[in-house]
Amino acid sequence: MNIPIIKRSILRMHVAAIEAKHPIRIVGLLPRGSAGHVFGDDALDFLAEKKPGLSLLSLCEAEGDLADRIGRPVGIVLLGGLHGREAEEFPKLAEAI
Repeated sequence: MNIPIIKRSILRMHVAAIEAKHPIRIVGLLPRGSAGHVFGDDALDFLAEKKPGLSLLSLCEAEGDLADRIGRPVGIVLLGGLHGREAEEFPKLAEAI
């Protein structure tokens, strides 16, 4: 499969737009498969912190808006939703954007 590469500067621009629109802060990029609810080899998984006012609906909207902006499926994993081993390991796996 031929997956297009996204320039980091463009990705940062899209992330900043999502953070301005939704109560969320993107912490980093996770390895593919970290967000189990998103399918596709070209998907991007992000680790994020929840800001006050974030609802499940606004989280879904943030995923959809970011997916539309970058042209591929997006999954967002919230730090606050991680427990046990995942809470320890996921932040270490997150790659800066």
